[in-house]
Amino acid sequence: MSTTNMASSGNYWEDLRKQARKVENELDLKLVSFSKLCTSYSSESSRPRSDSYGSSHDNMLVVMTTELEQLLATLSAVNDKMAEYTSTTGTFSYGAAMTHTLQRHRDILQDYTREYHKTKMNFFSLREREDLLGSVHRDIESMKSSSGVNNRRTEIFLKEHEHLRNSDRLLDNAISIAIATKGNITFQRGMLKSIQTRVTTLAHRFPAINGLIQKIHLRKRRDSLILGGVIGVCTILLLLYTFH
Repeated sequence: MSTTNMASSGNYWEDLRKQARKVENELDLKLVSFSKLCTSYSSESSRPRSDSYGSSHDNMLVVMTTELEQLLATLSAVNDKMAEYTSTTGTFSYGAAMTHTLQRHRDILQDYTREYHKTKMNFFSLREREDLLGSVHRDIESMKSSSGVNNRRTEIFLKEHEHLRNSDRLLDNAISIAIATKGNITFQRGMLKSIQTRVTTLAHRFPAINGLIQKIHLRKRRDSLILGGVIGVCTILLLLYTFH
């Protein structure tokens, strides 16, 4: 590579470095202003603000976020040009220094990008919370400023709700009593059924006992008749033998 080409390449590299430092300085100032703007929104959020203030504040935020995103894109493009230059240049003696410089600018870009997104996310989270709290405060104020008719209606609704709760409580007690009564009746019915079964069993057993007793009496009577007949026949035979 000729001396003229090397000087031209060195000037191009220096121009890229100057451009990167310039954009980084602008980013640093813009990020500080952006952080102050978000902080001012946080400090003013606890006090009532007019619609004109909120509108101008939002417009400033939109303008500033647009500028920051453009600066970040510009710095990223400059870093890409520096990376392309380090990969295509023939000046190998400065390769390590260029690579180190490029890495430092990339780290700065990452830090600025991270800081921007962090501040932006914190701001949007704060504004979302403030909007939610503001909505709740407005609802509370609206309820407080409502007419006496609405308050009376609310009291009526509350009383009616209390009556319904008392009715539900009484109904639950009645259902509990009914369930307990049903359990007692079921238990008594089981006892009565058991007694009925025993009575039926005894009723079936008594006729069988009576029949057995009758059979015993009939057998005793038959045995008596047989025994009397045998005695009578023996007596007659004995008399005939005696008087013969």
